[in-house]
Amino acid sequence: MTTSSGLLLIDKPAGLTSHDVVARLRKLFNERRIGHAGTLDPMATGLLVVAIGPSTRLLRFAQAQSKHYVGTVRLGTATDSLDADGVVVATAAVPELSPEQVNALAATMVGPSVRSLRWCPL
Repeated sequence: MTTSSGLLLIDKPAGLTSHDVVARLRKLFNERRIGHAGTLDPMATGLLVVAIGPSTRLLRFAQAQSKHYVGTVRLGTATDSLDADGVVVATAAVPELSPEQVNALAATMVGPSVRSLRWCPL
């Protein structure tokens, strides 16, 4: 084993799990003690905070911080898996919605840990 230590900020691409990233880093650094501060789904892209060696004890501080997520929702499309990777099984027309209506509807679908939602038209 090496004596590598530190924090890495990884721009995780879609298609890899957080565990896949850690497994690759274990091989690259020849280090068993590698962890991450929060799991990203395989479809998700974005920042994955990774610690190596003795620095893994710092992850509890990163995990305690609030996180910010940005997502895209396609209204009027249903898939067999209920996510973007599925096969489209139905489509429907979507009425014109105001930002207030979108935010109110979205708020009904999130848990208590979400502090705010913001609609941003594309």
